[in-house]
Amino acid sequence: MGDVAVGARSGHDGEEHRGRPAESAVPAADSAVTPGSDSGAAEGDRVTSEDTTAEGQGPGGTARTPKKPRSFWKELPILIGIALVLALLIKTFLVQAFSIPSDSMQNTLQQGDRVLVDKLTPWFGSEPERGEVVVFHDPDNWLAGEPTTDPNALQAFLSWIGLMPSAEEKDLIKRVIGVGGDTIQCKGTGPLTVNGKALNEQDYVYAGNTPCSQDDQGGVFKVKVPEGYIWVMGDHRQNSRDSRYNQADKHHGMVPVKDVVGRAVVVAWPINRWATLPVPDTFDQSGLNAQPAVGGLPVAPQGLALAGMVPVVWWRRRKQ
Repeated sequence: MGDVAVGARSGHDGEEHRGRPAESAVPAADSAVTPGSDSGAAEGDRVTSEDTTAEGQGPGGTARTPKKPRSFWKELPILIGIALVLALLIKTFLVQAFSIPSDSMQNTLQQGDRVLVDKLTPWFGSEPERGEVVVFHDPDNWLAGEPTTDPNALQAFLSWIGLMPSAEEKDLIKRVIGVGGDTIQCKGTGPLTVNGKALNEQDYVYAGNTPCSQDDQGGVFKVKVPEGYIWVMGDHRQNSRDSRYNQADKHHGMVPVKDVVGRAVVVAWPINRWATLPVPDTFDQSGLNAQPAVGGLPVAPQGLALAGMVPVVWWRRRKQ
């Protein structure tokens, strides 16, 4: 999910000017001097300020009262406000916490886990890829009939600023199986194929489940994913209402890429389940990319930033 430094200028001790006329006072140290002048205001320096009040003295030679530092309790609301703004910005543009409400992603994710979702890379044009675990908005009433929680005011506020998992109950989390242009098929109990290549899913499919389900509700299928959409499935195949069982909706079970919130990258809570969520090796097999990649970034955002610095550095060197 810069500070302004106030520098104190040194000047002449106000004590040695007591009793002298104000016009004979030595110029204060905060007067500007031309480059190369001695900071001690030696004879011959050209003073560019008309301020002749010695440091430490007020108008007329009176002693200046030191500014009293602001108390901690007065600064605390400001600090809290800054922290809340930063938390809100992080939650909106960088990373957000989500709570796992069901068992549809077992054993990769357990009910009650908290995951951190990367929301930054989509801002750079990156789109979901096969094998990623993503959070997305309900495409077309997939959660109809599911129980929802009613968070109290404090939980809703902390969720809004990103300090607690999202209280939004219209989001789902699944694994991306296919992207735009892919043909996905399930026959019998499996294996699941993408563009004619069988996936070895034993590393993430729930133990005891088959990759495909033999039923008349959508478990046996062959679909082609249109551009701008993804096909998602839960890791607990026999306990997940995913793209297979929503083919009667307006998107035919597909999830619009625009509805994807981001990629889940880390299981952050509980501590004993901390883990990253990498893409399984089966999605890296040769020949799986039957279609050329559309959209997204060919390189990571960090690589683009580095490449963008090259012409800037070259231009600066030309000017020197």
